[in-house]
Amino acid sequence: MSGKLYMVPTPVGNLDDMSVRAVETLRKADLILAEDTRTSSTLTRHFGIDTPMTSHHKFNEHETVSKIVERLKSGETIALISDAGTPGISDPGFLLSRACRNEGIEVETLPGPTAFVPALVNSGLPCDHFCFEGFLPVKKGRASRIGQLAADDRTFIIYESPVRLVKTLTQLAEACGHDRDASVSREISKLHNSTHNGTLGELIEYFTVNQPRGEIVLIVAGKTESAQKVHRNKYRADEEQDQ
Repeated sequence: MSGKLYMVPTPVGNLDDMSVRAVETLRKADLILAEDTRTSSTLTRHFGIDTPMTSHHKFNEHETVSKIVERLKSGETIALISDAGTPGISDPGFLLSRACRNEGIEVETLPGPTAFVPALVNSGLPCDHFCFEGFLPVKKGRASRIGQLAADDRTFIIYESPVRLVKTLTQLAEACGHDRDASVSREISKLHNSTHNGTLGELIEYFTVNQPRGEIVLIVAGKTESAQKVHRNKYRADEEQDQ
């Protein structure tokens, strides 16, 4: 009989966000797969979890998936955790989950911390329909992807590093307009967490002077209907001019 894979969310900052169920799942598992065993050892020591742990990250997951699947097929219970948040959300997890699906192995994902949800709600921007982009391409395809997001009428969510934040805000302002509403949340759930709301132009000015630190979630309002009409009319005018 096959074992079971648990996807276990871990705190994005505050250790008190770790659920009782998540702790018990890690304690009862035969093996914990961790994105970085050094980072996760702090978590397991804090909660008195002594389950064996090995690394499973984006640099080795292609090689380790088949071995993990074999262990699951032999009946073991394995838990996957990332450094912070829910596995598979801009972190390793998809390849293993897909492999388990293909092999008929049960996968259960526990509810728990994910950085973009509190950032989205904090932003005060529409959250009934949204697009989670995660990390933008660093080079190839970056400009075209930003253009696609700029034309979307849904609120969209980007993960970004502090060193690239102003550059990304500037590129978004060029595509969306400096007056597009946006929000920057940093250090979600940690002691010095903060959310800054404003237009893209205002956020560029603020973070140019105030160097950001920590993990960042950027929320940008979708294109309004009036702006979409202007965009469509401009597109038609450009087409007519080309003809």
